[in-house]
Amino acid sequence: MSDEAAPGFVRIRLDLSYDGKDFSGWAKQRERRTVQGELESALRTVTRSSDTYELTVAGRTDAGVHARGQVAHVDLPEPVWAEHRDKLLRRLAGRLPHDVRVRRVAEAPPGFNARFSAIWRRYAYRVVDHPGGVDPLLRGHVLWHDWPLDTDAMNAASAPLLGEHDFAAYCKRRDGATTIRTLQRLSWERGADGVITATVRADAFCHNMVRSLVGALLFVGDGHRPVDWPGKVLTAGVRDSAVHVVRPHGLTLEEVGYPADELLAARNKEARNKRSLPTSGCC
Repeated sequence: MSDEAAPGFVRIRLDLSYDGKDFSGWAKQRERRTVQGELESALRTVTRSSDTYELTVAGRTDAGVHARGQVAHVDLPEPVWAEHRDKLLRRLAGRLPHDVRVRRVAEAPPGFNARFSAIWRRYAYRVVDHPGGVDPLLRGHVLWHDWPLDTDAMNAASAPLLGEHDFAAYCKRRDGATTIRTLQRLSWERGADGVITATVRADAFCHNMVRSLVGALLFVGDGHRPVDWPGKVLTAGVRDSAVHVVRPHGLTLEEVGYPADELLAARNKEARNKRSLPTSGCC
């Protein structure tokens, strides 16, 4: 996966949104409907190409997860970009299904890689604890939790999870992949409409990390677990059967952050390094 387009190609950044309800996640799958599959098919159609131009994405979302601020890139042949650049956005809007939209198409700066250039991803998880359930107009994006939630307790339980840790206890392991991440923000706020929003920001996320963290903290908020329990699970470093992975429909990728253009190359190199936690010397 190169940080530059091959000779004769132009790297294009796409900013997009989608409702994840009817998608089997981002990544292409045979005989399953995915966001990547729909986008690549639309690109092939509107550029009248027999080739498939493969997309690279900032974060692969799971089945049922939504995105408001997803970012991807694609390398197009220079003649194709020259011919379609002024009409590509409108043509994609006419070809794509209504549950995925490309909001912006632009030539990427040198060194840009949608995945490796990113310095943080911000998710929101939305939940309501109203005894009557979720507003029907929000039901596809908000989880109903049938217990009253104490957001102060949830924020207190979130604090020890911030910083760089091995989140193995909150991730589904994948062979050869590290579970060390830097959690930059984890906070809970109840809105005037009663919707409680968890804002979760990190340099990157491992599989099921956000939904596992939310599941643990909901147990604190409803009084089933003490405030120090999520931190103890993290320290133990192993999956705890009591940590519930909440349903995907409450989760939305809200925004992806990138450094200044001149820092892209350095960020790409850093992101490719496999991380380990610092070891403390013996006293």
